[in-house]
Amino acid sequence: MRDNESHKNINRVVVIGGGTAGWLAAGVLAAKLSAENSVTLIESPAIPTIGVGEGSWPSLKETLLDIGISELEFLSVCHGSYKQGSSFANWRKGEHKYYHPFTEPAGYREIDIHACWQAIAPTEAYENAFSIQAAMCEAGKAPKQATTPDYAHVLNYGYHFDATALATLLKKHCINKLNVTHVVGHIASVNSHQNGYIKSVVGDNGHVTEGDLFIDCSGSNGLLIDKHFKVPWVSVEHIMLNNRAVALQVPYSDNDSAIESTTLATAHPCGWTWDIALQHRRGVGLVYSSQLASDEQAYKTLINYVSRRYPKALAEALTPRTLAFEPGHREHFWVKNCLSLGMSSGFVEPLEASAIAMVELGLRMLCEGFPQTQEHMTIVSKRYNQRFRYRWRRVIDFLKLHYVLSDRDEPYWRAQRDMTTVPESLRELLTLWKYQSPSRLDLIENEEIFPSASYQYVLYGMGYRTLPNSLRLSEEDMQKASNIREKLQQTKPSYFQALPSNNALLKSLAERYATSDLVNSQCPSGQTDKASSANNASKDNGNINNNVESYRDGTPNKKDTQYDRIGFR
Repeated sequence: MRDNESHKNINRVVVIGGGTAGWLAAGVLAAKLSAENSVTLIESPAIPTIGVGEGSWPSLKETLLDIGISELEFLSVCHGSYKQGSSFANWRKGEHKYYHPFTEPAGYREIDIHACWQAIAPTEAYENAFSIQAAMCEAGKAPKQATTPDYAHVLNYGYHFDATALATLLKKHCINKLNVTHVVGHIASVNSHQNGYIKSVVGDNGHVTEGDLFIDCSGSNGLLIDKHFKVPWVSVEHIMLNNRAVALQVPYSDNDSAIESTTLATAHPCGWTWDIALQHRRGVGLVYSSQLASDEQAYKTLINYVSRRYPKALAEALTPRTLAFEPGHREHFWVKNCLSLGMSSGFVEPLEASAIAMVELGLRMLCEGFPQTQEHMTIVSKRYNQRFRYRWRRVIDFLKLHYVLSDRDEPYWRAQRDMTTVPESLRELLTLWKYQSPSRLDLIENEEIFPSASYQYVLYGMGYRTLPNSLRLSEEDMQKASNIREKLQQTKPSYFQALPSNNALLKSLAERYATSDLVNSQCPSGQTDKASSANNASKDNGNINNNVESYRDGTPNKKDTQYDRIGFR
């Protein structure tokens, strides 16, 4: 590498591909980088977005706030709803159901919650022993009130949304508000410097776009990371057996219009269905393995599920979309001056909605160590690759955990929990967790993709048994645990009373949006309609804690510092 190239400033960012990943990347970088930097996005006019990734983690609140999109506009334009976690039905025999909420158990960082649960409330479901979020979800409650400001919460939440509408909203905002240059066209060729770094990409119309850093968001095509740099795909299909999904957009039935605030994952003999409630419809799909079920069997299973919940939804009126994928990730994610994000980087399966979160985490790490020169890029790209190889292993372990704990008898489920398909890292943890509950000692990275509380929710929600701890619980911890439970019982009625239903809150937000200036223009980041908020105050039966640090003219001040970067806790 020549010295002048090594020390040349990195100012021009070029994003290849639109969709959610591409426009999120363009939005975050354009919002965060200095005025000396430029962001260009190139997308093909003929390749539609996949449009089925419709669930997020709480981290999306911070991302949208960083980009400068108001929550009111996002929810209204994208037909969005609140997601307070995931719920699982029939993953074990006997009409079994449990929740994985986005709020960790109260007192989780102070006492051994598992030991206290076993000592004080062993007959109660784990998710209810030291948390009220699952109960609020079961009751159809929203995670906030009409008067709660944008991106603040009473109970932690992410979102369900129309993915195509989100990409369109991001595109509009990036072009109109963040000065992102938008180029429409196919990539015909790539020009490289002598050192192998990408110099420019050339469109099929001859248009040349030069850049210093290229972000590959071209999906499974991998136009740069795969087609140009030939970075191998590391398949994990021998571990995560699913490689197909069939999806439907389903209208609400007259007698089934409640907007649930969890992604419902229901197990079936040949796979599992996701069920995501938006304001105007549901996104429903079946995930399965082509080695264990035919496409016809999968489609019939999905239609049977839909017909039970939506009797008026006739199969012939619904348009299915079948998606084929190979679960896995790139061997390297950042090569020279090309960083891959989204499906060009990796994808395992829809369970627990990690796809968008991995894009967000990638963008955060990029922004926090944005390379100033190629010399600098050599170091930060090495660190990025190390971190994300670890993160993908953790995603695989956590998703596989759901299958390993099932006791269903069908061939699909027996194959999923065959120990030859279970990574050694997970097998070791399962053995460890026979004797001690998951803790921070098991997950040692400072920003774990799934914290230990998530493992506890799944383990004990699925009936896993951990032997009693050899250490005796102190009287102080027992008293603290009892006090926490007593306080939760005392506050639960006020939450039931003060929190509106999801339907009611989303309806009030839609009415507010319809009369706001946002219908024709976009508000500054986080701005809320104060008059409408005041008018809606009477709809709440009292105020409960709205989790924000401080306000500037009614605007939430960034994020709650008590939460980790993933937004889980």
